[in-house]
Formats: sequence, C-alpha cells, structure tokens
Amino acid sequence: MLGRMIPAILTIAIVLAAFYLVFGVLFPLGRGAIFVPSSREKTLQMSDLAEVAPGERAVDLGSGDGRVVIELARRGAAAEGYEINPVLVLVSRWNIRRAGLSGQAVIHWGSFWRAVLAPFTVVIVFQGSFIMRRLERKLRRELPSGARVISDYWGFPGLAADATLGTIRLYRMQ
Repeated sequence: MLGRMIPAILTIAIVLAAFYLVFGVLFPLGRGAIFVPSSREKTLQMSDLAEVAPGERAVDLGSGDGRVVIELARRGAAAEGYEINPVLVLVSRWNIRRAGLSGQAVIHWGSFWRAVLAPFTVVIVFQGSFIMRRLERKLRRELPSGARVISDYWGFPGLAADATLGTIRLYRMQ
C-alpha cells in the first residue's frame, strides 16, 4: 500500500514545489522581494513605530498575505496593500474577510510602481535592496511632507532613519 502511495506523494511534492517556485520566487523576481512573511512580533513593531492614528491612510507595498494591512486596519487606519502575486492577493483578501475588516482594508492586485502614493501618510515596505533607490525616488516625489515610511531590513540609501527598532527603520518624509 505504502509503495503505491510514494509516487503520488512525490508528484504532489513536485507540483507544490513548482507552484512555490513560479508564484513565490520567479513571479516577483525583478519586481520586488519574494514573499517572506513578517512575524507577529515584527508586524506589531512596524505598526508601533509608524504610530498609526485612526482615520489615517496607510499602505503596505508588497503586502504578501495581508498581515500588515490587517494590523494597520485594526489600529484604525484605512489600510491598503499592493501585491503582484495573484495567489497572495486571494490569500490576503480571505484573511481580511476572516478578520472582519472588509470595509477598512483592501488589497490591490498589481504593481505598487503604478500606484499613486500621495494620499497615504503611512507606508510600510519590505523589499529587496536592489529596488530601494528607485523606491526612494518614488516616495520623495509622491508622499506628502511628514509622511512616515517604515522599512524592515533594507534601508533607503539617501534617507536618514529617524528611529530604529532592531532591523526596522522609520523615515519621515520632508
């Protein structure tokens, strides 16, 4: 019995690995970071450092499974996320519904490079080092003065952090 199940188990493992490689690694390659979910602790630390106030508009660029967007919405922000991976968009939307935040949080399927960021006062990013210079230019062009940008792990080459908490940095746009 077990001998007949091994080929089926291997087939499922190969399909899952291929699915992950296509949607988790190859799909986002060149567009931003691969999906690495933030821990609950990091999500809370980013939200704390951002000092999100009720009624603010906040966005997560490369929102993954939506956990940061959900935390921002729980703190009263009108929270949005941009995610290019269609599988993660579906997971995010399901997580938002499950959290009961459908009216306060939304995930957009598409590239954040095309998003207009001017309405946001809080921006969260966890992207690869290779896009941070370009992203910094976009943020400087579009964000209002005083907007807060939170970046985990990778910093912006031309901005000085106003505060740090471990690998998380807070920047205030001038």
